[in-house]
Amino acid sequence: MEPSPRRMPTLDEVAERAGVSRTAASRVINNVPHVSRAKREAVERAVRELGYVPNPTARALATRKVGAVVLAASTDEPGLFADPFFAEVVVGVSTALEESDLELILLLANTPRGRERLRQMVRSRRADGVILMPLDGRDPLAALGTDPGVPVVFGGLPLHGEPRWYVDADNRGGARLAAEHFVDSGRRHPVMITGQADQRVSAIRERGFAEGLLLAGVPLLDVACGDFQIEGGEAAMDELLDAHPQLDAVFAASDNMAVGALRALRRRGRRVPEDVAVIGFDDLASARLTSPPLTTVHQPVRALGHEMARMLVGVLDGRDPSPLVLPTRLTVRESAPVVGPGPTEATQAH
Repeated sequence: MEPSPRRMPTLDEVAERAGVSRTAASRVINNVPHVSRAKREAVERAVRELGYVPNPTARALATRKVGAVVLAASTDEPGLFADPFFAEVVVGVSTALEESDLELILLLANTPRGRERLRQMVRSRRADGVILMPLDGRDPLAALGTDPGVPVVFGGLPLHGEPRWYVDADNRGGARLAAEHFVDSGRRHPVMITGQADQRVSAIRERGFAEGLLLAGVPLLDVACGDFQIEGGEAAMDELLDAHPQLDAVFAASDNMAVGALRALRRRGRRVPEDVAVIGFDDLASARLTSPPLTTVHQPVRALGHEMARMLVGVLDGRDPSPLVLPTRLTVRESAPVVGPGPTEATQAH
């Protein structure tokens, strides 16, 4: 009886022996650049010890990868780089890509020229995939998600349709938490400051807030648009105060707009939280530094970037990951405190 043939080692076993990710092992075996010397030596040693022989078909596919992905932001605003939300996302993306030895290319694609640069980069295979920051409803970049030859991971859902791969936060549930907190705190005249009307996240947060109030039998007095900007939040707060001087609570769909609302309330002589309670959304580091410190819906912004990058790496490795929705929770501070005794930094999970 002839002995059974010896089973050939797999790429996963090489990666495990070398102590690196599967992507890093594949890049070494296929002689793709931008791999650290230590990882390259570890993989080469594991290949020798295990007697690994690459699959020629898989090798041919892998060598067509260039080892870089694009993070595309559909804006040309200089303030983008000072925006703490964007900074947290970039840190999360970069951290995940370090584990895979993929380079990150940041591309601003708000102008026709910028969008064409992104298309050319993808068509000429100078990038293996794309991560898209949140888009408004008119943005032509959303069409990238319909190209079967281009792996695209969306940060948040676009206004129309549902892409194959995306990572989002539980915006609806988080907004409902804000409504429930106002109701539990005895507020009966709430208003809302929303973001751009052509961004799906604005509609979802507005819907969640209205649902939470409706279930409690409390009417939503009014909604004003603040465009997710500090200045927009301030202008929207002035508009709402003029129309509804009796308002006693405001939910701003971003921390930036909540900061603007606090400015307007202070200028108009309204005390926070005695006269008006304020809740934001994001829980950025700046929320702790406002006066008073901001109660806000926490979404894991850095994890959002990290999971988008991990999802794209999975697609590039031949997997088909499912869309991911990250949980939100309410972080309670002095701008909308709990009723009665309790900690000022309480959190309510959702």
